[in-house]
Amino acid sequence: MRSLPEIKEELDVATRRRVELWEQLGHGANSDAKHELEQLNAHIAELWDEFRTVRVRERFGSPEPILQRAERDKRLERELNRQAEAARSDRRAA
Repeated sequence: MRSLPEIKEELDVATRRRVELWEQLGHGANSDAKHELEQLNAHIAELWDEFRTVRVRERFGSPEPILQRAERDKRLERELNRQAEAARSDRRAA
């Protein structure tokens, strides 16, 4: 996993290039620049996703323990619901 400064630097380079491409397109249609701009926009979106993910991991740690606890809680809730339903069925049968 890359560091925030590394990602930020790549974002800065990509956004500067995007400005250059917009300027080129402002002077007239250029299919190569348009295609590169589309790819660059997608890459910038990926970089922002990566940046947010790394920032959250640095701040809160790995999500695995939280996800494991949530799954354990779901299993316990399902088991409690099964037991409650069985108890209701037993009362109706009696």
